[in-house]
Amino acid sequence: MADSADDRLLALLGLRLKGFAAAAGVGEVVGLNEDATAAALDALVADGLVNYNEARDVYLLNPATGRPEGERILGAQLDAAGARSAVQAVYDEFLGLNMSMLKLCTDWQIRADGDGKTLNDHSDEDYDQDVIGRLVDLDDDLRKILTKLRGLLERYGAYVPRFRGALDRLLSGEIEYFTKPIIPSYHTVWFELHEDLLATLGIDRASEGSI
Repeated sequence: MADSADDRLLALLGLRLKGFAAAAGVGEVVGLNEDATAAALDALVADGLVNYNEARDVYLLNPATGRPEGERILGAQLDAAGARSAVQAVYDEFLGLNMSMLKLCTDWQIRADGDGKTLNDHSDEDYDQDVIGRLVDLDDDLRKILTKLRGLLERYGAYVPRFRGALDRLLSGEIEYFTKPIIPSYHTVWFELHEDLLATLGIDRASEGSI
């Protein structure tokens, strides 16, 4: 068993969001310290819910056992808090913002060029600043959603500093913090929040129709 039910839940969720990672990386996305994360993950390995790759020092969610168990305990937490309908309503709000985020990411990566389109090489500062400004506006709306979510389930508070950190780095000129994968860019954290909501509500991303 993990040190606590909460650590077990957070470790399974963090690993689902990361795909594979060392204990520190798993804990970072859910606000759990490294020692507690490692203890929870090792217990989950013993339970057959998580696999450990010793050569790479990374943990991987067992798709046959860990994924459904993660969804089960997320759903149980949601129902115990009496928050299912409220989280569903916030998720519906998020989907509206998600379409805007997808458009922003497309505009950041591809520019309209006459009758066609071209990759954005980020040489036009005015263009980039316009897209970033739209992201700042979207971030204002996202913060309202996060405030609602963390009022329902405390664990959603972990997303607030992660979005703020990505946006601050982007505004300081580190343009990779808009959409670059692997690093905790704004889009990476957005994708993880989306996956968190899907896992919590037991919704399959493919059936949802978004990306």
